[in-house]
Amino acid sequence: MKITIAHSPDADDIFMYYAIKFGWVDTKDYIFLNEALDIETLNQKALENIYDVSAISFALYPKIRNDYALLRTAVSFGQGYGPKLIKKKGKKLKKNFKLALSGKNTTNAMLVRLKYPNAKVFYMNFLEIEKAVIEGRVDAGVLIHESILDFDESLEVELEVWDLWLDLAKEELPLPLGGMALRRSIPLNRAIEIEDILIEGVRVANNKKQELSQKLIENNLVRIDGKLLEKYLTMYANSESVSLNELQIKALDKLWQIGFEKGIYDCLIKTKDYLIPREYQKYRNL
Repeated sequence: MKITIAHSPDADDIFMYYAIKFGWVDTKDYIFLNEALDIETLNQKALENIYDVSAISFALYPKIRNDYALLRTAVSFGQGYGPKLIKKKGKKLKKNFKLALSGKNTTNAMLVRLKYPNAKVFYMNFLEIEKAVIEGRVDAGVLIHESILDFDESLEVELEVWDLWLDLAKEELPLPLGGMALRRSIPLNRAIEIEDILIEGVRVANNKKQELSQKLIENNLVRIDGKLLEKYLTMYANSESVSLNELQIKALDKLWQIGFEKGIYDCLIKTKDYLIPREYQKYRNL
């Protein structure tokens, strides 16, 4: 059975998938095909119900809940860190400043728009944001993925999205950024098997982090290497990425509660209601 998995080209998504790509995980009778696209393109494709399994921004999920189940694995949360709103050093931002965001459905965009409702927003590929700020095409922009670790010395941080998240959540919870979703048209027994394979892929990746990182570098599959890659993977692809835990679920519930209260979503949802129901296996084998 062929299953297409769409993920972003940033290092954590590549890392969490490529243990499967390199054949380190038993994939049973599945042939996994992969596509790497920027996160907002992935979000848009999920709205169009294109891929069997797709990486998504967590802020998008309530809008695709009827077509996709939320997967427990390959999740990225910030813990004391996250995307950064950057500007030129010393620049004062007006209320209606020009703001570059990586896409209207990203989690950071949702949170930053709540903070700056009067900003004039320009959406662009996340790789273009730093240059747009440097060239003055926008006044500020949110850096995501690897860009948060190494940006031009002419820039400074105006706002840490982590701090914004704490202000909105009113308690210290991990910052929900991105995860994966699986199309509901896939039969339930297959969905459980696919989720198990993906969980194992992330577990194996973490267990073989040095070996896998080296292979990614040798095959030119990541944009950063050395200490930066090690630091980035420690932040976003780690033991907490293998399977959602209770604190992460609480954080997701809080994100979606904030979105509902601010009129972004049409209803309030709870994470556990949208995960693949694992109890099916127990009753199937009775």
